[in-house]
Amino acid sequence: MQFDFDKMTDRRGTGALKWDVPQGELPMWVADMDFETAPPIREALVRRVDHGIFGYSVVTPDWYEAYGDWWGRRHHLEIAREWLVFCTGVVPAISSTVRKLTTVGENVLVQTPVYNIFFNSIRNNGRNILESPLVYDGTGYAIDFGDLEEKLADPQTTLMLLCNPHNPVGKIWDRETLARIGELCHRHHVLVLSDEIHCDLTDPGCEYVPFASVSEVCRDNSITCLAPTKTFNLAGLQTAAVMVPDPTIRHRLERGLNTDEVAEPNAFAIQGAVAAFGQGEPWLEELRVYLKGNKDLVREVVESKIPGIKVVPSQATYLLWLDCRAITEDAGELAAFLRADTGLYLTEGEEYGAPGRSFLRLNTACPRQRLVEGLSRLQKGIQDFRFRGC
Repeated sequence: MQFDFDKMTDRRGTGALKWDVPQGELPMWVADMDFETAPPIREALVRRVDHGIFGYSVVTPDWYEAYGDWWGRRHHLEIAREWLVFCTGVVPAISSTVRKLTTVGENVLVQTPVYNIFFNSIRNNGRNILESPLVYDGTGYAIDFGDLEEKLADPQTTLMLLCNPHNPVGKIWDRETLARIGELCHRHHVLVLSDEIHCDLTDPGCEYVPFASVSEVCRDNSITCLAPTKTFNLAGLQTAAVMVPDPTIRHRLERGLNTDEVAEPNAFAIQGAVAAFGQGEPWLEELRVYLKGNKDLVREVVESKIPGIKVVPSQATYLLWLDCRAITEDAGELAAFLRADTGLYLTEGEEYGAPGRSFLRLNTACPRQRLVEGLSRLQKGIQDFRFRGC
């Protein structure tokens, strides 16, 4: 490999949220990576620093071109320049959408288990969380379309938050499924916001389908959140895009983003995104192979050495969803035990909604040596949990 993903990075003392933990703990929870980002991105940011002046910034033409070229080439979606609106992050965009395009007391539909910050964006703005739980058959997840349509048909339901690919279960929704979601939402006058921040972190050989690419119905009744931040480990740069083909929806959302003061880039947001999409592809291709190796290692170790835990199959993200039902119904208790017993810090599944109560989320985006240490702690912790009190 050209890039050294095995390099053991040290993030302690850098103000990193993920690593703001006591000495001796191993954090494998929050969704960022322990890898240095692609060299061309770092070089672009150094050039910006070397300029030495950090005044107000604007969105430059090459930012629009970078998004358009990337999605056209990699994801077969032609994006018109006017569809794109800068935002400081996907979460601010979601919260602004909830505030500007729904009203207090209306329902916002989510498919649980799902990214936990969705709940905050809904609840903090006085809207109702309406869950349409995904169906788990012991091997994977699917949509209960009967339940979904019943809840979309509620006149109080005005917005659906779609996670594509899905976090935390790593599901890539196929074109047929997305088309059916789009038709149902259009029929019942429900706007779709598709969070596609994990779209480039698919396993080698797997491709995601942009919701807006499926049909005119999907395109014209949707807002799509895009960013280089998950893909290239740039969350701290606060750089994202909102793609809104329909001009009326776009105007309303632009006003919301401006009102919320999340529509202006900082001194590094544009340069970082342009470098990522323009020069980061070789790094990304090697990263995807490395992450697949990490995920395969977890499956191998869990299957051979950690009875009672099952890794839910996934095709995207560097996050793995661990089925703990054979050991406990309360994975929150298990997560607390693992942290106290071994220092391994995982995310309890109930954070993603009640259907996740018996699951844990494991972040595999780290050097393999660190992952091996995490798996060793997981094996010990599960064994101690199962035989505690004996």
